Amino acid sequence: MRYLCVHGHFYQPPRENPWLEDIEVQDSAHPYHDWNQRITRECYAPNAASRVLDVRGRITDIVDNYRKISFNFGPTLLSWMERGAPEVYARLLEGDRASVRARGGHGNALAQVYNHIIMPLASQRDKETQVAWGLADFEHRFGRKAEGLWLSETAVDSATLETLAARGIKFTILSPTQA
Repeated sequence: MRYLCVHGHFYQPPRENPWLEDIEVQDSAHPYHDWNQRITRECYAPNAASRVLDVRGRITDIVDNYRKISFNFGPTLLSWMERGAPEVYARLLEGDRASVRARGGHGNALAQVYNHIIMPLASQRDKETQVAWGLADFEHRFGRKAEGLWLSETAVDSATLETLAARGIKFTILSPTQA
């Protein structure tokens, strides 16, 4: 028997103007106001209601991919999504809850370091802060402790792995050449 695990890494950098605490119009995202809106409409929302087509291109089913795939969302993106796309936000949270029920308490969602920093370049204090903040945000949003944590760009070193282990993280995702 063979198995395949598909992981979706969903992240957008914070786009808010710090003086306005709002996202200004981003012309390159036209016809949308900004890239968060555009990518939500083109990626995050369709993953919550993905069409399954037959050979003639007719819809045979609609699937919530968040119930089926391993995934992580950046905390700053989730903060925006909670306000800017609450229906999509609710669907991905429900997708994880459904996966927890279907998999004996193990959900599809993974935590992520808070600010998407490259962990091997961070000081030990910053590593600990990024992991602590990422785990706290995950638990607040998903209502459970994270078992796995996505490392930005899958960048890793021994000190980062030790930081994850000290926080009870059971796994991360690496490329085949990193293992």
